[in-house]
Amino acid sequence: MISIDGLTVEFGGTTLFKDISFAINDKDRIALMGKNGAGKSTMLKIIAGEKTPTRGRVSAPKENIIAYLPQHLITNDNCTVFEEAAKAFAETHEMENEINSLNAQLSSRTDYESAEYYEIIEKLSSLSEKFYSIEETNFDAEVEKILLGLGFLRTDFNRPTNEFSGGWRMRIELAKILLRKPDLILLDEPTNHLDIESVQWLEDFLVNSAKAVMIISHDRAFVDNITTRTIEITMGRAYDYKVNYSKYLVLRQERREQQQRQFDDQQKMIADNQDFIDRFKGTYSKTNQVQSRVRMLEKLEIVEVDEIDTSALKLRFPPSPRSGSYPVIAEHISKKYGDHLVFGDTSFSILRGDRVAFVGKNGEGKSTLVKAIMGEIDYDGKLSLGHNALVGYFAQNQASLLDEEITVYQTIDDVAVGDIRTKIKDLLGAFMFGGDSWTKKVKVLSGGERTRLAMIKLLLQPVNLLILDEPTNHLDIKTKEILKTALTDYDGTLILVSHDRDFLDGLVGKVFEFGNKRVKEHLSGIKEFLEKKKMDNLKELERTIAK
Repeated sequence: MISIDGLTVEFGGTTLFKDISFAINDKDRIALMGKNGAGKSTMLKIIAGEKTPTRGRVSAPKENIIAYLPQHLITNDNCTVFEEAAKAFAETHEMENEINSLNAQLSSRTDYESAEYYEIIEKLSSLSEKFYSIEETNFDAEVEKILLGLGFLRTDFNRPTNEFSGGWRMRIELAKILLRKPDLILLDEPTNHLDIESVQWLEDFLVNSAKAVMIISHDRAFVDNITTRTIEITMGRAYDYKVNYSKYLVLRQERREQQQRQFDDQQKMIADNQDFIDRFKGTYSKTNQVQSRVRMLEKLEIVEVDEIDTSALKLRFPPSPRSGSYPVIAEHISKKYGDHLVFGDTSFSILRGDRVAFVGKNGEGKSTLVKAIMGEIDYDGKLSLGHNALVGYFAQNQASLLDEEITVYQTIDDVAVGDIRTKIKDLLGAFMFGGDSWTKKVKVLSGGERTRLAMIKLLLQPVNLLILDEPTNHLDIKTKEILKTALTDYDGTLILVSHDRDFLDGLVGKVFEFGNKRVKEHLSGIKEFLEKKKMDNLKELERTIAK
């Protein structure tokens, strides 16, 4: 068991959270929830030993391994993917080498009665007991299994890590954590850089193979599928619910309603007593009663109502100008990089009003096809946009196109028209620009903040073909719900590249599956598509067993 006792974090005269205590037991799968800035990532860093609290402590058995995957990594690039992942076993290999070295010393020494000889024996005995208690493992096979599960190909194993993007290097770090088989896994937004199949694989691993897990994630489906306990940090306190995220939302609402009733009753009591004090404070016969009530009010601890997310803004797209019947038509298109074929002989048409999801493993061509549609890359075949197609395009690099010398507010004010101009601050707040951050210049924003700002700017422009490439990576659950509601009401044609199943569910009616060098069209929503895929996999498994 890992014990968190009286954790308090203060800085700059502000208390982030105070006197938080809870225990993490074997097989606990915990979602750590709270609005941005509540202290979730700080809590993970303290439990991981990477940050020191102002007061309080984290206690764990000495032999326990706590592994932590942060949101952002600083990685070294001096070896291959396989070699980097295999570093997870470095401690075991070092132990084995030390045992061999101690055995060699014993065989060469003759001072059998000396203190040094006995020290070597004791050290060897202690190390051997620890080493042989480790489950016998085929290390290379374990590395291969984990890397394949996280979406790497065997041909990637011997490639240098510096050939991979930050998202793929994050997967390597995740692989190292999973290979260590820690007693507690701490994950901060682990699904941001995973495709749907890798997310499903990770879900299965965490549920069936991990010991204790604590997760911060804005992927609601992932959190619901993984966790059985939810700890919420709000207003400096922690609330512990022994349920998954969806059930926690219900219980949290009930808790807040109860707090509100207690607050209202207390305010009425305060008003009644204050009225009594004001009426009788000069009356001699009531002096004792007046003083008693004054003292009571002075000592009264005011009931607090937990903050509620006020970002439930109704975001509406501008009306879409009418486009032709087929905004996108592709005829026998293919794309190669050198000898590498990404996809070949692909034909499809997207009708006006279609809502399409591009899904598949990373590297199978989803973003490549989007870039082809946008005319950003060359390709073979014919691809055309329909009559009067006005395209709104969001990709991660959109953030780099913002004017760095103007403020966050000015960036949105320049494109906002109509009623939304009176709600710009509300809109910025809904997309996690709280406090006075709307006065900041774009050049001082983080990458995630710029991405969110670029998203808001796009959503306010009148387009009839909206293409969004991984739009939810830097959004919290509430903001994703606001965006999803707006996209549900959007009256144009929509193409979504996303690995977020909960976000896609109910939002798209077609799925384009990328894999095996081709693009396959499914006339269904994401839920039906995934159910069908799992059924296909089971049939393939049965055929394999039958052989």
